Amino acid sequence: MLGISAALGLWWLATALFDLDPLFVPGPLDLVEATRGPGRGQYLVDRTWETVQVTLIGFTIAMLGGFVIAALLATFSSVERATMPVLVALNAVPKVGLAPLLVVWLGFDIEPKVVLVVLICFFPMVVATMSGLASTPSELGELTASLSASRWQTYIKVRVPWALPQIFVGLKLSVPLAVIGAVVAETNNPNSGLGSAIVKASAQFETALAFVCLVLLSVLSSGLFYLVVVVERLTLPWARAITAQRM
Repeated sequence: MLGISAALGLWWLATALFDLDPLFVPGPLDLVEATRGPGRGQYLVDRTWETVQVTLIGFTIAMLGGFVIAALLATFSSVERATMPVLVALNAVPKVGLAPLLVVWLGFDIEPKVVLVVLICFFPMVVATMSGLASTPSELGELTASLSASRWQTYIKVRVPWALPQIFVGLKLSVPLAVIGAVVAETNNPNSGLGSAIVKASAQFETALAFVCLVLLSVLSSGLFYLVVVVERLTLPWARAITAQRM
């Protein structure tokens, strides 16, 4: 709260000291005023909810698909050698340039937005999950072999639990990227979401309203990030103890 208050205070102080034109850089009070128009509050709530839907759907698909693909790549080295170059090449494609094509291919509904979110989040999830699955200590592998554990039992009881801290790292990296992907898709398909609200507000020179949307996106991204952090602490209370012991 102190950090947020200090940031808002410096923002207001900069706009006041340098007498910045609200048309270019609105202050915090200008943003409050921009939300008071008739129906403006409900408009922002609706646009925020549309962005949340796209973000959560795409993030969930990327999370589940990334885990499955990472498990296959970590299990079969031949599949990894054949598939990883393709995944790297796909990840290198600029997503901003791909967004208009997705609209052409999939139309103006929610599908192209969800696909773009999946494409942006998928690779970090795969890399983080593979890293976690590959970090299982050799002595644990020897222990499961001595107990005649099957590959499935080894995955469920040893490799996946050991990989969970690294998987959560991938989740924390992917959540802000999911919001970014949703906004990129909405700016190229401006019929819903906060990205479309920014485009329309900028076209009408309503800079304060555009800033309000940016603040909402920042709050949304931060909230989802810390939600993942809370789930991690509740799910893996032992992970922090192990990290402290290693340090």
